[in-house]
Amino acid sequence: MRLDRREFIVSAAAGVAEARRISEGVALDASAARADFPAAAGSAYLNTPYIGPIPRSVEQAGVDFVRSKAENPISLGAMLEKGNEARGKFAGLFGAAPNEIGFLFATSEGENLVTSALDLGPGDNVVVDDLHYTTTYVLYKTLEKKKGIELRIAPSVEGRADRENFEPFVDSRTRLLSVSWVSHQNGFRHDLRELADLAHAHGALLYADGIQALGMFRTNLREEGVDFVASGTYKWLFASYGVAPFFIREEHLDRIPPDRMGALSLESEGPNHEFRLYPSARKYEYATLAFGPLYQLDAALDYLANAGLGNIEDHTVPLAREMRRGLVDMGFRVRTPERNGSAIVAFLHGKHPEKAQRVFERREVRVSFRESGTQIRAGAAVFNNKEDVERFLEAAEELRGL
Repeated sequence: MRLDRREFIVSAAAGVAEARRISEGVALDASAARADFPAAAGSAYLNTPYIGPIPRSVEQAGVDFVRSKAENPISLGAMLEKGNEARGKFAGLFGAAPNEIGFLFATSEGENLVTSALDLGPGDNVVVDDLHYTTTYVLYKTLEKKKGIELRIAPSVEGRADRENFEPFVDSRTRLLSVSWVSHQNGFRHDLRELADLAHAHGALLYADGIQALGMFRTNLREEGVDFVASGTYKWLFASYGVAPFFIREEHLDRIPPDRMGALSLESEGPNHEFRLYPSARKYEYATLAFGPLYQLDAALDYLANAGLGNIEDHTVPLAREMRRGLVDMGFRVRTPERNGSAIVAFLHGKHPEKAQRVFERREVRVSFRESGTQIRAGAAVFNNKEDVERFLEAAEELRGL
């Protein structure tokens, strides 16, 4: 029996959910996962918070797409159907409905889209914290100048920004509370459920930048209570650049119109150029998508479903905590709070940046040097193991002795 498009998408989402259920019934095979990632072979690659490498299956999906483009180009209809397959897989993996998922081009596009639709003005305020990404401050500082809104920045305390840190800044004129779900600065993982309850109690909405979160741990977007999430796919989703899934709760679809229009956001066309937009989040896909990266995302979602998000979390977060404990024992100033729920660790090394970089390069430990080289950030991914952690801590120990 041939499934119609809606039935196919629902079936695809159910298939991913079933794969996740089965995969999470067994422990993650870390050695097999390591073999899937070529980047893990030559170094202790702990730099997924910067750029996540891709597994061989995602590499092959990209190669196959490019080869098809050269030899026998795929039709637009088939590529759009692949987009719907990926939409269903993403929804199933992260606890959403397919109609709540649209594909944008970059993470920051999501927040720009939402703020444009909310028509913010004088007297309105937006609350963020000091662990957010640069784009957010640029966006709201611009809206302060152009629209007369007020940007309120809740300070973190010892690397954390919990509900009580936000509460003094949220009131009846707060329109939006925005966070980086997992901070790129120190890896702090926000409790979205708590923040959603706070925002909604004051009639506000919750937006989350998910690029350092999605793919790292088990989650259900509907249960988190968050209203909007956008995420690029080149970090923990192990895909490419140019495609960013955007989650919008179904009840907000009518409230957030597209901020630009195009032929591919139309569900139907009539006489005299009359048209009807898709009622779903597909209406935000106004133009030709980056289909090569979309095919890679489709393969990456299969990989994550087979591994199991819970398995990934149970494997990587303990590795990050082990790195943190080692750094604390050595006396480094660690910016990541204790008992944090992400796979990212950041610390201040206190040495000359060039000397510090040479230590990690010589030991072939890949990390990010941030804040003018004064801070090191590392992240444990599905392909990392205890040997990588040991190499990282050995490099840190050498650094301490400089």
